[in-house]
Order: sequence, then structure tokens, then C-alpha cells
Amino acid sequence: MDDLPTLTALPAPTNARPLLGMTILVVEDSLYACDAMRLMCLHSGARLRRADCLRSARRHLGVYRPSAVIVDLGLPDGSGLDLIEELAAAEPRVTSILATSGMDGAEADARAAGADGFIAKPLAHIGAFQQAILATLPAERRPGGPRTLRDEVVRPDPLAYRDDMEHASTLLDQHQEGPVLDYVAQFLDGVARSAEDDQLVQAAGALARAPSAGPVSYTQLARLAGLVQERLVGRVAM
Repeated sequence: MDDLPTLTALPAPTNARPLLGMTILVVEDSLYACDAMRLMCLHSGARLRRADCLRSARRHLGVYRPSAVIVDLGLPDGSGLDLIEELAAAEPRVTSILATSGMDGAEADARAAGADGFIAKPLAHIGAFQQAILATLPAERRPGGPRTLRDEVVRPDPLAYRDDMEHASTLLDQHQEGPVLDYVAQFLDGVARSAEDDQLVQAAGALARAPSAGPVSYTQLARLAGLVQERLVGRVAM
């Protein structure tokens, strides 16, 4: 089944809803970041589908062909760069392939893998989201005439942030070392950037850098786990 059968079958985009007619597959493990993109798609006229890992994304792409795919680079079952490479080499090719991350150097890596565009975390402004996608589309899929760049900021559901914290807390309880801990550090870094939670960004970043700097210390791990618990019990307002 194809979400993009023919260009003539799609409603024409407008200045108010420049992504009208598009189906966007978001490959993102964070519920909070995904809710931000859901709101942006809602305001832009696009329909959103979500996959939370590489396996789910590949299963989806085996059935549907979306108009655009936005791939988070840090996923629970591997790197989003692998999926971007697959999408860039596929025939027929998805019209628009974008990457999203808050990590340093991520944009260069994504473009080297074949991404057409990049959306930096935190995801907040509707206009910047629209512009990042429109820049990757052919002229006939862009609204004509001058367009005001919207500066509204979306506010994702705080419960989605709590759900992300619960997920991270469970993994931190079960894993104190190894690749799962590396994933948790990267996951929390991305979620915290999306929520502009600077304290958690710093703690997650310190843990993410630990493998190159030496063994993970109990102090680093305990600090990160403590910050996650603070957000779960509501001592930190979102």
C-alpha cells in the first residue's frame, strides 16, 4: 500500500498548511519528542505515523511509502544512520529523508548517510519544522507565493515526558553497564534536549562521554538515576 499514490491525488499545500497531503513517518523512541512532532504535523496539515525502533520502521516501510521520513539517530535496536542509508538507496526512493538529533556532529553524519535534511533537537518552533521539510521537497509540493514563517512554540504533553522517564528508570535499574546503558544515556540526552531540561542534559551527556573517558562511575550513574526519579515524583515541573 502506498501513502503517496500520485501527486495529482494529493490535496494542494497552502500557506497556512504547507505540508497538507503529506504522510510523515517519524522513527523516534521518545514519546515526548514524538508528541512535539505530532503537534507540528497537526498544525501543518500532515498526517503522522510513528515507529519506535528500526524493526518497527522497516515493517512499516514494507507496507506503506510515506511522503517523508524523519529518523532519530539513537534508537534502541541500532543507529538511525543505517536506516537512512537503506532509504537513500531504495527504489523507489522516499521523496524526503530527514534526520533528527541533539548530538554534536550528527548533521554531518546524517547527510553523509544520505539524508536530505536535518532537524536539530529541541523541536519547538512550527515554522522551523515546516521549513526543514519544505526545503527537501520538489517545487510542485511547496505552497506558492510568499509565506510567513510561523514562530509558534508547541508544548508537548508532560505525561509523555513522564512516560519517557519511567522507561529510562526501568532500564537504569536493570543495567549498570554495557550497550544498554550507552543507549539510555543517549536516549535521556535526546529527551532532555527536547524538553530543554538542561540539568538532565548535562548529566546524560556526562554518562554518554564516560566510555571514552574510562569506566562509568557510580557517582555519575547515581546522579542520573536521581534526576530521573525527581522528575517521576514531580519535584521538577515540566
